[in-house]
Amino acid sequence: MGQKTTDAPVAKIIPKEIITHGDSRTDNYFWMRLSDAQKNAETPDAQTQDVLDYLHQENEYTVEKMEHTEAFQEKLYDEMVSRIKKDDASVPVTDNGYSYYSRYEEGGDYALYCRKRNEENAKEEIMLHGPEMAKGFAYYGIGPQAVSPNNERIAFAIDTISRRQYTIYFKDLKTGKLLADKLSNTSGGATWANDNKTIFYSTKDPETLRSNKIYKHVLGTDQAQDELVFEEKDDTYRCFVWKSKSKAFLFIGSMQTLSTEIQYLDANTPNGDWKIIQPREKDLEYQVDHFDDHFYIRTNLDAKNFRLVKTPLKKTTKENWVDVIPHRSDVYLQGYELFKNYLVVEERKAGLINIRVKKWKGEEHYIPFNDPAYLAYTTSNLDFDTNILRYNYSSLTTPDTDFEYDMDTKTSVVLKQQEVLDPNFSSDNYVSERKFATAKDGTQIPISIVYKKGLDKNGKSPLLLYAYGSYGASMDANFNSSRLSLLDRGFVYAIAHIRGGQEMGRDWYENGKLLKKKNTFTDFIDCGAFLIAEGYTNSDHLYAMGGSAGGLLMGAILNMKPELWNGVVAAVPFVDIVSTMLDESIPLTTFEFDEWGNPKIKEYYDYMKSYSPYDNVEAKAYPNILITTGYWDSQVQYWEPAKWIAKLRALKTDDNLLLMDCNMENGHGGASGRFERYKRTALMYSFFFDLEGITE
Repeated sequence: MGQKTTDAPVAKIIPKEIITHGDSRTDNYFWMRLSDAQKNAETPDAQTQDVLDYLHQENEYTVEKMEHTEAFQEKLYDEMVSRIKKDDASVPVTDNGYSYYSRYEEGGDYALYCRKRNEENAKEEIMLHGPEMAKGFAYYGIGPQAVSPNNERIAFAIDTISRRQYTIYFKDLKTGKLLADKLSNTSGGATWANDNKTIFYSTKDPETLRSNKIYKHVLGTDQAQDELVFEEKDDTYRCFVWKSKSKAFLFIGSMQTLSTEIQYLDANTPNGDWKIIQPREKDLEYQVDHFDDHFYIRTNLDAKNFRLVKTPLKKTTKENWVDVIPHRSDVYLQGYELFKNYLVVEERKAGLINIRVKKWKGEEHYIPFNDPAYLAYTTSNLDFDTNILRYNYSSLTTPDTDFEYDMDTKTSVVLKQQEVLDPNFSSDNYVSERKFATAKDGTQIPISIVYKKGLDKNGKSPLLLYAYGSYGASMDANFNSSRLSLLDRGFVYAIAHIRGGQEMGRDWYENGKLLKKKNTFTDFIDCGAFLIAEGYTNSDHLYAMGGSAGGLLMGAILNMKPELWNGVVAAVPFVDIVSTMLDESIPLTTFEFDEWGNPKIKEYYDYMKSYSPYDNVEAKAYPNILITTGYWDSQVQYWEPAKWIAKLRALKTDDNLLLMDCNMENGHGGASGRFERYKRTALMYSFFFDLEGITE
């Protein structure tokens, strides 16, 4: 290793036959999978060393192939970082007599988490000093924080490996000293009871990383003494704990893709008995909050697009649920916010979010938005007794803007707009559009598009098409300042709102999962073909990008329609879907059967195998491909992309670029620092620019 070579790495082949339902698959690269024990061992065994050698060879090959772009990558990185305000601060959020905010200092890669008492000339208290805490760590993830009801202590979560296994620490905010209490292997969240000394938290199964147990900790005691409050024994569910907005109740939620069960407890009696609101049922989902003498519940009970109901505190089961916002077939009820005088509802209609403001007794109205496509959502609204609503708005041309909206007078005030530190930036320099592509089954697929004003739609512009398309996650048209580096160099950027997301309602999700998953892939291909037909680009200049489940999308479209794209970036791609979903020891597998199907059932096995990116690599020409992954990724293990690139190398018939960047220190979310992540963005962008011959 270490010698310069133009030859691509060749992974050794050790055939392993996998037989399922009598069907045989041969995995030549199964040997690349390592256990956590192997990865964590001080001295690597022979197999681990082979894997490390291969990953390093791929990294060195990528560095060599992209070496001529290094100066451009640095320029892109500097350009992206230069647009970001270095001493930025969040909008303060008021809670329990204090205003809480985070801020960055010039040159700092991590935030300072601060508060001030709500009184004149109050001094700033730095609760957590991110830059000091992160010193000496290659990865330092600061997770959720929770201040005790008496404002005297803070619980905060830290992950130094990037596997989302957090250790919770406690700090005395009066003395600034850490308490001796330490809670390891948690999901990150700490929920205080109202006695200021009892904390509820969830822990993870060490192998699958499923959040499966809720414990009760009393300050001043050892974690070994903590009481197990609840164990979720069904391995298709995970559990978590939180507090109502009213701070009157604690909730334990057990959640599966299509089913929920929530328990509640008076927050003043942490040693009391938990009660179930509504016992779990297949296909029954619900979320709960509390106001006055009722629980308010968003549910899909007899409501595919969800409805809002309420139920008395002592009669919580579904037969007592009464409509507050009834079900509508053309409107997806996405979320809600409770106030003393108002109910605020987030809704989706025709793919766009609307914020509906309704007096408990009386009139209602919608907050007006102007862009053809945008992202809007309510933010931190911790106070019940107010007529002020906080919400955030952005679009493909409008930077993130925090608004304070007076629900009585229907007027908005800008609290803060994301500063783009570029003297040449103006939203007016860019054009945003919303188009609809016709899918092969006739469905109209929305596409959000942005480009620099003056674009000639002659079919020759480079275009980057992005999508996700899984888990009902909607990819809305929001602003991204780093994207300006693409737009200013002539790229068109487009988001395909394909099925598998939830942009157009619950049906949109259900028609892009399980045995209808291929709609996700064909929708994306049809969106690419539409953009070519409309003169935005052609297949010599069309690029695609997606990450995680969106990386599965990239793998599928590469197999199905490789000739449509000039280049594809697959980030942390979930590509070995059949083998992963057959292995219930791998994190995320068991509670995703309702998303992908359980391949132990032959019908699902056959269908998943028919589109699995890894299983369907063929001897044919593929476009230029860049794959990214992280060695410590707990969501999509590194061996999926590593095996995939090895198989692509062995079978592809073209001379196009095939590269992989494996970050040996990070996991699924990439680098932890504020700016470090832009180095990978610069690599991705330089990959596209290099293929276009754009060098500056």
